Amino acid sequence: MIFDPITVCNLELQNRFVRSATHEFLAEEDGTPTSRLGDLYEELAKNEVGLIITGYSYVLPGGQSDIYQQGIYDDRFIEPYLKITERVHRYRSKIVLQIVHGGRQASVSDKYPVPMAPSKVKDGHSAVMPREMTEQEILEVIEAFTKAAVRAKKAGFDGVQLHCAHGFLLSSFISPYTNRRTDLWGGSIENQARIVTEIARRIKEETGDSFPILVKMNVTDGFQPCCSKAKLGLDIFQAIEIAKLLEKSGICAIEVSGGISEAGGVTIRTAINTPAKEAYFKDCSKAIKSAVNIPVILVGGIRSLQVINDLLENGFADLVSMSRVFISEPDIVLKFKSGKVKKARCVSCNLCFDPEGISCNFQFE
Repeated sequence: MIFDPITVCNLELQNRFVRSATHEFLAEEDGTPTSRLGDLYEELAKNEVGLIITGYSYVLPGGQSDIYQQGIYDDRFIEPYLKITERVHRYRSKIVLQIVHGGRQASVSDKYPVPMAPSKVKDGHSAVMPREMTEQEILEVIEAFTKAAVRAKKAGFDGVQLHCAHGFLLSSFISPYTNRRTDLWGGSIENQARIVTEIARRIKEETGDSFPILVKMNVTDGFQPCCSKAKLGLDIFQAIEIAKLLEKSGICAIEVSGGISEAGGVTIRTAINTPAKEAYFKDCSKAIKSAVNIPVILVGGIRSLQVINDLLENGFADLVSMSRVFISEPDIVLKFKSGKVKKARCVSCNLCFDPEGISCNFQFE
């Protein structure tokens, strides 16, 4: 099934392989995308990756989370992105722009000394205490995401993916651990998801119903069951209800992930060296897939062809998403297709996250 075409969000994909969003460290300091990003995405397209999801692009200047992260907060980014999408569209691949606001995980600077978040909950990883957003600021963020999607469409992207995972702003709203509000933006599952459903509504108003809106969402915050924070955190039962609300709002595909930084070692796990360690969110993905009628994409330590086939054939997901594998082997789809390899060479060492530009730095024998 992995090499069969599939229609996702009205996009005709040549196969079920998805390149999951990955921070590439390949933008200018102000977020301007560079030709090196174009090189990377074109290489993936040339090697028949069905759907390419870009590294996260921040929608407001105060929403940046890392150095050399690409932005989409200004119209001046449209032209350089257009040059990139034109390169990808020389091939059969589709490309979607992931958009994000860092929220409580945004970088602290003289200009932005205190990050904003749905509630004033200290980040256990960075020790930063964010400030609680006003309703006006929430409405401004909704408009910032909307404008970002409009820019993405003008820049030739085939859709956008809202980053609702890994503890960034939208993720913080859907989690009861980081959202302690009692107004329209918190308290119930519907209210926790409201900022995302409102963003989807506004994007559709501005871009039309045919422009695809995907979501990458957490199904867990990742705290250990014995941890007191786990009692407050997002669980799969809440995630299922949120997924239903997202589908109802017009979201056309969900990528399943999990974990926030302060939970530690959940999102990007190391030593994925046996099939049993692969696809570590697969049970949650199956639960989401059983609850919605839109395509579900699974990410998380997927390495081998047999595991991929099992995931698709047994209803865990409709597509599989990989990140570090494509850093090490951008041609892995063709290698799988030719039968040359049955398993990616990636050893999950995480040495690829290089501030000089993402690349595989493991010394293979």
